[in-house]
Amino acid sequence: MQQQPTLLIVTLGITIILQFFAAAVAVKLTKVTKFNLSWILISFGFIFMAVQRLAEFLPFVTNFQPQYFRLFYIWLGAIASLFFAVGVFLIQKIFNYMKQAEVRTRGQEKALLNAVIQAEERERRRFAAEIHDGLGPLLSTIKMSVSSLSNSETSAASQAVINNVNVAISEAFKSIQDISNNLSPHILTNFGVAKAIRNFCNKVNQSKGLKVKFKSNIVDMRYAPVLEVVIYRSVCELVNNSIKHSKAGLINIDLTADSERVVVNYKDDGVGFDATKLFVDGSDKGTGYYNMLSRVNSMKGKLEVKSIANKGVNVNIIIPISDGKQQ
Repeated sequence: MQQQPTLLIVTLGITIILQFFAAAVAVKLTKVTKFNLSWILISFGFIFMAVQRLAEFLPFVTNFQPQYFRLFYIWLGAIASLFFAVGVFLIQKIFNYMKQAEVRTRGQEKALLNAVIQAEERERRRFAAEIHDGLGPLLSTIKMSVSSLSNSETSAASQAVINNVNVAISEAFKSIQDISNNLSPHILTNFGVAKAIRNFCNKVNQSKGLKVKFKSNIVDMRYAPVLEVVIYRSVCELVNNSIKHSKAGLINIDLTADSERVVVNYKDDGVGFDATKLFVDGSDKGTGYYNMLSRVNSMKGKLEVKSIANKGVNVNIIIPISDGKQQ
């Protein structure tokens, strides 16, 4: 019979320690909850429960007689229950606060990503302008000088050298135009995403090594610059991936839009890859896809990649227009 009170004393002692520890943690978290009333009430509930357990423990180690304080026990239990009940009822305010904090965080992340995209495009435009306006006139001067040499009397060998230099300068001009246009395509800025993608596909088709078919129901519709940049850069990245890695012979790109969203459907008939490992943590593959995913997520869009070996690649990009309203 002596074992039962001893066990009860030990159990009550452990319970008291845990109750006071829980009360201390609850009080500490009050600051985190911005001193929300519901958490303050819950904290007081833990404190009253700890005091109640302590009062129940005292008769076992002192001459304290609980029958003289029965009303005190009742009040402790009632107050603790009241605090817990009201605190739990009001705790939805904490969840609302957490939800609002999450929304603010997502909004800040989106604003940051949009700022990064816009800063990147500004740097592309600046770099493209410097290349075009800096190297362009310099090459023009060189070409004029070489042309004046070609009109003078020179030997056949010298004339051949001059002709080769002219050809090299013309190729340099074309390279500068291509680099400048790839950095910041004026068609995208002036005429919109559909015409910019069509122009890009036409250039790829000129190589004769890969056929790109592009369809779109977007004619002259314009969208927010960030949305157009995200779509254009994503399509360019996908085409470049197919050129470098897929060994594809045909690419189909469908760009469609309605009143709510813009959708890109991309398919190639290349060798494909295991898409299940594309966004796995620790994987060193798919950097371009990660960049696309970040850009699309910044517009609250969705990126879906489907591919298996020898079955090509199928990519769907969906971006709501509510985050990229028409201009």
